[in-house]
Amino acid sequence: MSRALLISLPALALLAACNQAPAGTDVNQLDAAVSAAVGDPNTCVLLVETGSGKVVYRYGTYANCSRVLPACTDPAATLTADALARLAAAGDVRTISCDSGPEGENRVAWATGPVPKTPASRPGDLAYAAVMEGPGVLPGREIAIRLEAALAKGGI
Repeated sequence: MSRALLISLPALALLAACNQAPAGTDVNQLDAAVSAAVGDPNTCVLLVETGSGKVVYRYGTYANCSRVLPACTDPAATLTADALARLAAAGDVRTISCDSGPEGENRVAWATGPVPKTPASRPGDLAYAAVMEGPGVLPGREIAIRLEAALAKGGI
């Protein structure tokens, strides 16, 4: 194997890992539906298996999903989307938003819940965790409504 190929294999593996979806789901269709509903450069959406917390789908960058943001539960509490996904896998349901940033110029909104069952649902129980942060962020409740519809439209 050439040295260039050996060096590029880890990068290719990371790119492939970003483009996952639950078995039997078209990742491009799911990405398009999520993007149309809640897509934004600062959005992270994770689908996890309930119980285990295994991430089966990620929309957004790893940096967005691991950012520490106000949890909106009390002034000192913080949270990441990755941590929220573990809570979602354990049954957490929330829709909450609050000001973020030093002067409150931005908003952060969190949403978690079970992925709704539809006639086209795939086997397996899934939960979602979503976060948006920025100046024009939707409220958590609106993220949940739009995301749940997008997941159905995306084939989940």
